[in-house]
Amino acid sequence: MTPLIQLAAAAAAADQKSAEVTDWAGRLGWVAGLLLFITLVYWLMRQGWKWRGSLQSGLPPLPEVPETPGEPTLELSGRYHGSTTAGQWLDRIVAHGLGTRSRAELTLTDAGISVVRPGADDFLIPAAALREARLDKGIAGKVLTEGGLLVVTWEHGGTLLDSGFRSDHAAEHAAWVEAINHLNTARTTEGTAR
Repeated sequence: MTPLIQLAAAAAAADQKSAEVTDWAGRLGWVAGLLLFITLVYWLMRQGWKWRGSLQSGLPPLPEVPETPGEPTLELSGRYHGSTTAGQWLDRIVAHGLGTRSRAELTLTDAGISVVRPGADDFLIPAAALREARLDKGIAGKVLTEGGLLVVTWEHGGTLLDSGFRSDHAAEHAAWVEAINHLNTARTTEGTAR
């Protein structure tokens, strides 16, 4: 090999090595800026959640689950996906913990629907407040397969709410829809007969 070819080969080998990072201050500045941006986004999301809660402060406190609710008609174990203004599946209600997704144990009795949520506030949907139940596919930003969500419409403080539940066994949803609508029909028929 001639010295010129050896020199060219050595230069090519040197070009294949990556350059050493020498601008640590610039890189650290970019990382710090990115962390500040992420912190700002999370802070703004939290402020938005608080703002939505203050807008819904007119909603009265939720009825508490009675100690002896009565004989259970149906029971369901699954998830509570949130509550929205009735008919507006993206208008989440966050007041009084209604916006908190959680595990839930539902019990239907003559008193209404007891919603027991570990890690969140329990509440009762009184039988007199029930309006209807239906199968749907989405609520409050949660979208499932068609009919994969039990949506209960009820009135609280003069506002109609939709609350979404998903059973661990989706086959139970149809029985809940039938039972709630039957309970509502019996209540309204009894009220008009008087």
